[in-house]
Amino acid sequence: MTEQITARPLREPELRVVPMPSDTNPSGDIFGGWVMSQVDVAGGIVAMRRARGRVVTVAVNAFAFKQPISVGDVVSFYVDIVKVGRTSVTVDVLVIAERHPEHPITVKVTEATLTYVAVNLDGSKREMPHD
Repeated sequence: MTEQITARPLREPELRVVPMPSDTNPSGDIFGGWVMSQVDVAGGIVAMRRARGRVVTVAVNAFAFKQPISVGDVVSFYVDIVKVGRTSVTVDVLVIAERHPEHPITVKVTEATLTYVAVNLDGSKREMPHD
């Protein structure tokens, strides 16, 4: 079932990408690994900004594919910080696709929650800055 969204979030996405034919799986849909990679990039941007430096992904807490993404969809990644710990930050990522420009619709395609840890240049954990 298509979960159509009537309005996009009232902010700019952290990342916006148009997948290409080389990003498809054998069935012609965008490969799930491509989506996961882009989710990690978008989440990492927000985590790095909050940590004010390098972060590494330590957990994919949840990942749900709601429906396939197609070549030519404009895919937007919206990120919210949901928890800040002593050395970590957890984010929710909402992925929506804008499709069919001749009859535009916006649909939710993926939801995910990831955790990142702030690290020093040598890879050791460091505390998150206080805001």
